[in-house]
Formats: sequence, C-alpha cells, structure tokens
Amino acid sequence: MQLAHLADWYLTHDGQRIRRDWTVKHFMAGLDFFNGVAEIAEADGHHPDLHLAGYRNVSVELWTHAIGGLSENDFILAAKIDRLPIALSGG
Repeated sequence: MQLAHLADWYLTHDGQRIRRDWTVKHFMAGLDFFNGVAEIAEADGHHPDLHLAGYRNVSVELWTHAIGGLSENDFILAAKIDRLPIALSGG
C-alpha cells in the first residue's frame, strides 16, 4: 500500500482518509505551514482538510471527495506536503 511510503501518516474514517499531525513552535508557524499546503493543494486542484487546535497542533487530512475515499492523488499530495518546511515544537 502507498501509505507504507509515507512516514507518520495514518488511516482514519474506516480507512477512507489519511491524516498526519504535527506540533509546531507557535500559532504563526502553523499558519505559515498551512499557507504552504494551500499553495501546493491549489496548484494540484486537490484540497485537504486543515486542522489547527490548541494553537500549536496542526493536522492535514486527505481524501478524494468525488469518490468518498482514497485515490493516488491523496498519496501524491501527502508526499509533497511532507517536503514542506515546518517549524516544529522542540525543533
């Protein structure tokens, strides 16, 4: 499965979505990261759900809305997101 190639991503919603969580240094680090995600997502025409909770906990959740589950595009976008810089807590 393609998920094996994506460290730290995991299945949610009965295997219909993939998600990854990060803890960032501060609120603005999360927003900066989300801006980078938004640029990639818009260019790909594939838009994830972005979650910011507790001002430092960020998550990205991917699935293909049109089919209600996972497609190859979800894994491709996840790999691109993994290459983005992110200011992690303690890092």
